Amino acid sequence: MMADSITYREEVKPGDRQAIGRLVRATRFFSEEEIGIAVELVEERLSKGDASGYFFLLAEEGDRLLGYTCFGPIPGTVHSFDLYWIAVDPGEQGRGVGRKLMATSETLMAERGGMRVYADTSSRPQYEPTRAFYLSCGYVQEALLADFYAPGDGKVIFVKLLSARSH
Repeated sequence: MMADSITYREEVKPGDRQAIGRLVRATRFFSEEEIGIAVELVEERLSKGDASGYFFLLAEEGDRLLGYTCFGPIPGTVHSFDLYWIAVDPGEQGRGVGRKLMATSETLMAERGGMRVYADTSSRPQYEPTRAFYLSCGYVQEALLADFYAPGDGKVIFVKLLSARSH
């Protein structure tokens, strides 16, 4: 299908619990605990709306979820946001869905007053494509917390300053 058949929406629907759970599992990057957390964030958004502090952007083709982001303001900060999740169906990677999700999410964060976006990921070799993706989207590695997740599995923290054009 053509790239212009992809639609994007911010509204989270009850069916997104299962769709996001399936998508995150399909990436084969996340543990069962992490998959559970992804679904919990959808539930938080569904039950509390904006007050949850979790905002979503979902990319779909027809009724099929291709990818999504989840982001929100970091409590206790003035202009900082966390990119909690970005995931794209493995069969859809390479179509630009991730880049479009990232760029649109950054615009949405800027519209909500965001000036800095933080994203973190594992230092394990499996996550090299993820780290390369962040760098290619203009993020800079700000920190490496060695052995954060487990021995030999550090937390790599990236940051991006949102430009005035995003506002």
